Amino acid sequence: MMPAIGAVGVGLLLALMVALVPNAISDLVTLVQDPVKPESSLLKPKVMIAILARNAAHSLPHYLGCIDRLDYPKERIAIWAATDHNVDNTTAMLREWLKRAQSLYHYVEWRPMEDPRSYTDEWGPKHWPPSRFNHVMKLRQAALKAARERWADYILFADSDNLLTNPQVLNLLMAENLTLVAPMLESRSLYSNFWCGITPQGYYKRTPDYQPIREWKRLGCFPVPMVHSTFLLDLRRDASRDLAFYPPHPDYSWAFDDIMVFAFSARQADVQMYLCNREHYGFLPVPLKAQQNVDDESESFIHTITEAMNLPDQPEASSGQEDQDVEHDGLAGCARHADSRCGWALNTSQLQALGIEMMPDYKDPYSGRVLTRGEIGCFLSHHSTWIQVVERGLQKILVLEDDVRFEPRFKRRLQAIMDDIDKAQLDWDLIYVGRKRMQVQQPERSVDGVNNLVEADYSYWTLGYALSQQGARKLLDAQPFTRMLPVDEFLPVMFNKHPNADYMSHFEPRDLKAFSVEPLLIYPTHYTGEPGYISDTETSTIWDDEAVATDWDRQHARKTAQQDSIRPVAQNSVTGDSPPPAARASRDEL
Repeated sequence: MMPAIGAVGVGLLLALMVALVPNAISDLVTLVQDPVKPESSLLKPKVMIAILARNAAHSLPHYLGCIDRLDYPKERIAIWAATDHNVDNTTAMLREWLKRAQSLYHYVEWRPMEDPRSYTDEWGPKHWPPSRFNHVMKLRQAALKAARERWADYILFADSDNLLTNPQVLNLLMAENLTLVAPMLESRSLYSNFWCGITPQGYYKRTPDYQPIREWKRLGCFPVPMVHSTFLLDLRRDASRDLAFYPPHPDYSWAFDDIMVFAFSARQADVQMYLCNREHYGFLPVPLKAQQNVDDESESFIHTITEAMNLPDQPEASSGQEDQDVEHDGLAGCARHADSRCGWALNTSQLQALGIEMMPDYKDPYSGRVLTRGEIGCFLSHHSTWIQVVERGLQKILVLEDDVRFEPRFKRRLQAIMDDIDKAQLDWDLIYVGRKRMQVQQPERSVDGVNNLVEADYSYWTLGYALSQQGARKLLDAQPFTRMLPVDEFLPVMFNKHPNADYMSHFEPRDLKAFSVEPLLIYPTHYTGEPGYISDTETSTIWDDEAVATDWDRQHARKTAQQDSIRPVAQNSVTGDSPPPAARASRDEL
């Protein structure tokens, strides 16, 4: 009964207080009438970005542009930068950017070293002797130490030739909530910034897991034994305190290599490395050989830039470039973006005004559909280029579509072929540098006196081709607008190699002299079904009814699919240098 008595007593006491002291209740109880204001949002975690640059003048404008465009508060980012052993303008370029960055970013630390310009035991700037590995490991450790001392929540290591084209990369990686995670970076080959297998000595080991991840056939964040080049480390994790680049772990006794040393450190600290490919994050170049030089590296990086340029948000340098006419290697090139989407904007009356009529009975060989407006737009872009060749009196040009990837040493290899053609005095109109070979029953005939060149048989795609003024005149004289078909069907008709005799009967003469480089020098950036694949020709509307949309390429993918394997009996045989193509080579090793 005691609790009940106590409760009654409290009630009487409150009644007496109200009677004797009317304002007592207001002193005891606060009535909330205004709505409670929500708490403010948390500040973003603090991130330090570590930049190590050597002979990176060719990549720094693009690399730093990607850093500047990260969708992350700059006042929550610190920059730690070091550069040394340069033979180019890296130091001056990085210093200039850091001067501007000081007022934007939370903190900037700068460690330049002008001399020496090379390591005493290196063969050249692409060679990695033990002294270079030792120096780089010390620099990475210094950056890691600085991040810890500055109480950074994360540190992002990103090599100075890695282009982080996805502005959300920091947010996306943080959202994975992992101690050590890397974004999968793309290259023109299967090479990327991770391994799926590793030997007991810490070396690369080929496994069947690599390619499905690299080609996005498996999506997610995967535990892997090695990530390198670009990765994010969560310094808030207790286990991260045991990670180190230098000195190597006491139990480490293998190759003196910074990525292998760090991967061993992670295993010893029970920190799992992860690789994420849920999104497209950016690009990196394929490593060069030890005997190659800075010029080779600069040329190779052009391929990385061109791949990145195919994204909607391309990694532009600090100053843009206007469309301009360029002339290189004896080929005058019109550097304009040929956009097949212009066909979408044409209505039926405009098509009639241009005199465009579809070839009677034309049907796509795979889907059975008629011509699309995307295909008309593609044809118009090429046709406009042919007109410019004639009107401006250009002797020869190189035509490139905007979604191609270049093979290694593209410029030098094409120059060598053109030099051989000039020496042999070959009469030519068109030379494919990228295509899909459709006649695969027998080999194409090689050209005497010219290395790496064959007489072109039936082919698809207009990825890239050299065109002479004589060839442009022949194409224009055919007046293709009055019986239009896709441009990659029209060209084989004009060199008399199309398997459909009815199509060829509409055009006379069919005397275009067409050849193809072998092996090819460019490939598509994407094939049907791959992430990032977009077709302006297949996904469109039919030519004479803008209300009928097309998306046949998703069901009938053979036309835009990768080249099928060619039987040994039908393989082309040519003289000259024939390196394996990098665009779909099976190399994924360092």
